[in-house]
Amino acid sequence: MGLEYFAADGCDLAAAVDAATRAAHWVREHRRPAFLHLRTVRLMGHAGSDVESAYRPPAVIAAEQRRDPLLGTARLLVESGALTPAEVLARYQRKRDDLLALAREVALLPRLTTAAAVMSPLRGPSPGSVAAEVGTPAGIRTRAEVFDGALPEEAGPLTLAQSINRALLDLLAAHPEAMVFGEDVARKGGVYGVTRGLANRVGAARVFDTPLDEQTVLGLALGAGISGLLPIPEIQYLAYLHNAEDQIRGEAATLGFFSSGRYRNPMVVRVAGYGYQKGFGGHFHNDDAIAVLRDIPGLVVASPARPEDAAAMLRTCVAAAKTEGAVSVFLEPIALYHERDLHEPGDEGWLAPYEGSDRWGATHVPIGSGRTHGDGTDLTIVTFGNGLRMSLRVARRLRMRGLDARVFDLRWLTPLPVADLLREARVTGRVLVVDETRRSGGVSEGVIAALVDAGFEGAIARVTSEDSFVPLGEAARLVLVSEEQIEEAAVRLVGRRR
Repeated sequence: MGLEYFAADGCDLAAAVDAATRAAHWVREHRRPAFLHLRTVRLMGHAGSDVESAYRPPAVIAAEQRRDPLLGTARLLVESGALTPAEVLARYQRKRDDLLALAREVALLPRLTTAAAVMSPLRGPSPGSVAAEVGTPAGIRTRAEVFDGALPEEAGPLTLAQSINRALLDLLAAHPEAMVFGEDVARKGGVYGVTRGLANRVGAARVFDTPLDEQTVLGLALGAGISGLLPIPEIQYLAYLHNAEDQIRGEAATLGFFSSGRYRNPMVVRVAGYGYQKGFGGHFHNDDAIAVLRDIPGLVVASPARPEDAAAMLRTCVAAAKTEGAVSVFLEPIALYHERDLHEPGDEGWLAPYEGSDRWGATHVPIGSGRTHGDGTDLTIVTFGNGLRMSLRVARRLRMRGLDARVFDLRWLTPLPVADLLREARVTGRVLVVDETRRSGGVSEGVIAALVDAGFEGAIARVTSEDSFVPLGEAARLVLVSEEQIEEAAVRLVGRRR
């Protein structure tokens, strides 16, 4: 592999510093990774229940205690003449006293006594600060330069992929610390062309390709975020996220919680996902499993379907990362990336104009806010992602049958737009949840629970995809929720209450 190898005794401070210095110099000179191997010891058991004398011979324990790096450093200082033995012991005692004093101080601090106090770091981004940041674009001259004079608001209606692309470029222009990176996002512009041209506009230092390893992608985002940068990593497919989801669950999302907000790992993780791709698929490229994301405390999960919502929501997520250190996952429906039409071929009902920067404040989409399409009073269809387009198509057919439905797009899967959901549900008294994720562990479970918890007394039903992996080809249609299922369930639900 050509990986340069550096090794030293980690218990020898001088040797460790020398090896680390040589490794760092080699990496900087060659711009390639190196392997630094420092051999050290594990002193004492791993936990209170780990009594190492039960499985390690006394001679081994004693030998490792003699290799204690603290003793080795003391020996180095004495042998070099930097300190006398008495001075070493005095320093050790002073540090021990300092630590005991600090321990006594900490022991007297107030204890967490309520759930609210424990969860205070998870309260979410401040809506006011996020809204203010959203309305702060790059300057007029900077925007004109980065778009080479062709501003996106002047380009006419755009697809979902085009809107995300333009929004990313706008965000890179507004935030010099922002970076877009992932597998094939730079030179190729992503599998679906969503990041095409970004590297040419802002440079390879800010839009770049990574190795084909999701742990590396998210690990880089962790380091960049805590270093003061604004990472926008891409995971090529939702199914690939599961290879590295602990980088979000165990690291990014917990740093602010366990440090009470003192440290932050801001990032916006873009993920291409869901099903319904034509002519391409299999469970590695069509995945509808997002339960692993929805149960991470404090994580924001955005799921735009419309082009105008995607651009606005992406700005919201980046503003939340910048101002509050929020960690967001931005789920993008692959099947809708290049969709143009809604009801009929050529109607261009799935295109939308890009809002100019002077309109960003007015068109801001706050975290946890849904969007209603239509004003029907017979039924509220609650959905998201690909389900939005299918539900709007079904709603049109239902009107031909004398049933007037409104369609409510959740847009945010965590936190759910509960207040908006209840308002739209109570207008009609009937709710049909259309959920393209799986029946077990899917979004519909959370939606129905929110309705029940709030005391909604109307009729509720749901249609979901099956508890199955997504197979290849046309077989995928057998396990994914369909327009026919949505229409049948809607008619059945309304007929039950008439």
